[in-house]
Amino acid sequence: MVATLIEDYALIGDMQTAALVARDGSVDWLCLPRFDSPAVFAGLLGTDDHGFWRLAPAARVPTRQPASRRRYRGDSLILESEWDTPEGTVRVTDFMPPRRNAAPCLVRIVDGVRGRVRMSSALRMRFSYGRVVPWVHRTAGAPVRTTGAPVRTVAVAGPDSLWLDTEAETYGSDLTTHADFTVTAGQRVTLALSWQPSHLAAPPRPDADELLCGTERFWAEWTAQCSYTGRWREAVVRSLITLKALTHAPTGGIVAAPTTSLPEELGGVRNWDYRYTWLRDAAITLGALLRTGYREEARRWREWLLRAVAGDAQNLQIMYGVAGERELAESELAWLPGYEGSRPVRIGNGAADQLQLDVYGEVVDALWLGQTSGLTPDVRDDSTHILQMKLMNYLESNWREPDEGIWEVRGPRRHFTHSKVMTWVAADRTVRRLSRLGLDGPVARWRALRDEVHREVCAKGYDADRNTFTQSYGSRELDASLLLIPQVGFLPPDDPRVVGTVEAVQRELCEDGFVRRYPVAVEGDGAGDGLPGGEGVFLACSFWLAHDLALIGRPAEGRRLFERLLALRNDLGLLAEEWDTARRRLVGNFPQAFSHVPLIDAALRLRRD
Repeated sequence: MVATLIEDYALIGDMQTAALVARDGSVDWLCLPRFDSPAVFAGLLGTDDHGFWRLAPAARVPTRQPASRRRYRGDSLILESEWDTPEGTVRVTDFMPPRRNAAPCLVRIVDGVRGRVRMSSALRMRFSYGRVVPWVHRTAGAPVRTTGAPVRTVAVAGPDSLWLDTEAETYGSDLTTHADFTVTAGQRVTLALSWQPSHLAAPPRPDADELLCGTERFWAEWTAQCSYTGRWREAVVRSLITLKALTHAPTGGIVAAPTTSLPEELGGVRNWDYRYTWLRDAAITLGALLRTGYREEARRWREWLLRAVAGDAQNLQIMYGVAGERELAESELAWLPGYEGSRPVRIGNGAADQLQLDVYGEVVDALWLGQTSGLTPDVRDDSTHILQMKLMNYLESNWREPDEGIWEVRGPRRHFTHSKVMTWVAADRTVRRLSRLGLDGPVARWRALRDEVHREVCAKGYDADRNTFTQSYGSRELDASLLLIPQVGFLPPDDPRVVGTVEAVQRELCEDGFVRRYPVAVEGDGAGDGLPGGEGVFLACSFWLAHDLALIGRPAEGRRLFERLLALRNDLGLLAEEWDTARRRLVGNFPQAFSHVPLIDAALRLRRD
């Protein structure tokens, strides 16, 4: 089976999990009940044998023909796909209603638009990432309001059960549940798949029309809060919707992406599980949300952070589960061949145990932004203040240590320049907060620490001969994270060292005008990042460059790059982590919060120029 392009997928979700729907009407990825739960459809990382749900005109199903057109319904996560056939036109509407206290549910509504179209649904349910074939049978259930049909299809394996409700007649063949039916103009057929712990009673039968209205109303009300009014509003709003979709509503945790092991290099081994909450990603997401009017999401994340870290700031992890879980052991799923043969397929993430000192700076910066935005009460016993003091106490004692850095290298630890810059950010924001509010704390000592870090970075992380900062102390390699130096205020944008760094990145790290994170293979010292193979250009870093170009007085150049980056989005406005310049394809986990956040930030910056 030829794999579907990553950019050919659409995202739908209910703020607790998400599904990827291909252009041909196949749902190839869905984890239930949470983002990080085992997948019930894992065809994305394997074959049809590992689970899918394909719904399309019958003549198109065997050949996997794409829809004639698709779109989101307004500013929502309601996906509409239409097929034109010789017999007529049909529309499939896919969505996952915000579940509140209900069971998670994937709803698929088929509407006849023109003529008479034969439809086919093929549902292959596989639990535990495609490994477990469930027992599928029919059971009596509450009658459908319109037809009175009492039969439901249920699949059970271990702790999981899936319930299929539809007016269409179903039958089993080849360990797959099928439904064949015909729709005429104005006719509607609904199919809904609900998850429930297998030991509980059957979930209520979904009312598809009611759920559709509620979902549309939810998104209309949410997007109406957006305060951005610039020329790229469509791109910004779609990115905000994507970030909202990646937010776990019950806890406030924000996952980096809803997928695992989509490769950074096709056929390679750089395949990671991104279904967790990175403090760095979540902190910059908080900033983007606050700058565009979304205070409630930012408040929920702050509360999540306080719960996750609790009283153990000295053992701060770089990532957690969506409810703050600490144990994220990494393992491999040997039975899955991987996306386009990209092995291994991994779940969990061993980087959770790394030391990444920059995270402290990003978290403190996010807390500072929240406080200056009026997000939290500025009182002496505020739990945010207590957390910030603990983070600074730890950082004060450990900032001189080498670490794995922002890119989570699996090679030796180094004194990464970006990590030290973010140490400066943590000290700077803390000093400013204590001074501004007159709160207790060693302001003089931490002001001295801030100045010491600044001097050291400028002395050891800067190559005067080339007029550029470098990836780590004493190295010659560049790193795209250096583009953040003016954005966090470490140096002013007009400082010659900033301009020199931006221009050095353009010379040495750009490919087809887009930015790589760093040289993945380093000759001579053998440092590299500890992994074989390569990767695509990194979209977040490319947005950082567009942002910096505006900061250093070259906004027209920044806008041109920004427009080129927007053109890499798929037809629905979604971005993966990276772009393969040779194959002209998106690569990496999808959609990626770390790509959509700097899109928003760059749009906000470029709007001013």
